[in-house]
Amino acid sequence: MTTIDLFVPCAIDQFYPQTAFNTVKVLEKAGVEVSYNADQTCCGRFAFNAGFVEESKSMGEKFLSDFCHDHPVVAPSAACVAFIKRRYSELFFNTANHLNFKRLEKNVYELTDFLVNVLHYDDFGAEFPHKVTFHDSCNALRGLGLGKEARQLLSKVKGLELVEMKQTDVCCGGEFTFALNNEKVAVDMAARKVRNAMNTGAEYIVSTDMSCLMHQRSYIEANGLPIKVIHIADILATGC
Repeated sequence: MTTIDLFVPCAIDQFYPQTAFNTVKVLEKAGVEVSYNADQTCCGRFAFNAGFVEESKSMGEKFLSDFCHDHPVVAPSAACVAFIKRRYSELFFNTANHLNFKRLEKNVYELTDFLVNVLHYDDFGAEFPHKVTFHDSCNALRGLGLGKEARQLLSKVKGLELVEMKQTDVCCGGEFTFALNNEKVAVDMAARKVRNAMNTGAEYIVSTDMSCLMHQRSYIEANGLPIKVIHIADILATGC
């Protein structure tokens, strides 16, 4: 049996813990033994994006210590995985943690990537009788080259109808630091994304990144719109 270390991103840990539990259910259904280090904290992405490089480096050092095994590290967040793969090279190149980073770089996976491309497992017996549309987060699409994996998983869900929105590859403005410093632009980007989703007739916007979904949900709720957001792990777990 494959053993993995689960990394739960900050936003999911604090605001959507059920998504973390559902991620465990999904991985276990796929035949994986899930190990969870309760001492884990943040990968340092938010600090780095806000310009606090030394603070981010300190968090990254703790992350490397928390995930020091040779197990694959799996996270239900393309944003965090992309940050680790792309930015840790800047933080830890030619440092005492260089080898630790290189080990982790090739061993950390976003959830859908791990399920489809590593485990080759895509049918969880899930059932979700709703029309949905998929949001490609920037970090998944551009940072990791992912997108077809989530769609493959959704295609196996009974009762689910996936309809593609226009400009599915356009950013929603959901990066926290960007949204804080450029509120009007970020709101306008969310408005365009949600409008494109609603034009499909979908009931739900699905993504692999909760930070994007949180941003879109804020716009939806502020404007009383008849559409919801959901992480893909929450859909797959209906079969577990």
